[in-house]
Amino acid sequence: MQLPSSLLENAVAQFSKLPGIGKKTALRLVLHLLKQEVNEVQYFGETIARMRRDIKFCQRCHNISDGDICSICSNSMRNQQMICVVENIRDVIAIETTQQFNGSYHVLGGIISPLDGVGPEQLSIESLVQRIEKEKTEEIVFALNPNIQGDTTIYYIQKKIAHIPCRITTIARGIAFGGDLEYADEMTLAKSIANRLPVQQYVK
Repeated sequence: MQLPSSLLENAVAQFSKLPGIGKKTALRLVLHLLKQEVNEVQYFGETIARMRRDIKFCQRCHNISDGDICSICSNSMRNQQMICVVENIRDVIAIETTQQFNGSYHVLGGIISPLDGVGPEQLSIESLVQRIEKEKTEEIVFALNPNIQGDTTIYYIQKKIAHIPCRITTIARGIAFGGDLEYADEMTLAKSIANRLPVQQYVK
């Protein structure tokens, strides 16, 4: 793609690094910014930079937060004795959109996948175990993607917390095996949460 300006070319190159953004879409976005007032574009850039610089991760559940503890963990109206274990922050957002879960979360930061070089030590599993022990959690709800890696992760964590007296459930398999939570429609995900089942039925 031949562009008349190296500045334009550099901007297009940066936008095209974003997931799902090709060169043509990146060019369209950059040309849109060129039509905006300079102060608006400057504010846009500063907002992105400030987000990356100042955003924090909750010390309790590892969700994104403006402070040391996220708004969900600090909300006394939520059931803090119920923890929904998810793979990533996108899954938290997907479940929150359903408005069917009123507990807290724990973001693992991935799932166990030996083929991808991801082991238990690279995830926030140990902090989950410590949290369950310390807070005397009543129920763990696994909301991991229904695939081999997700089931392996559930099995591993289940073994780690076997000595702790708490209920262990998983979302119902209304979501197809091999599917991703973030792409499930709200109704399906809501029913999967509401109809959660004992984890032993799926992980043996």
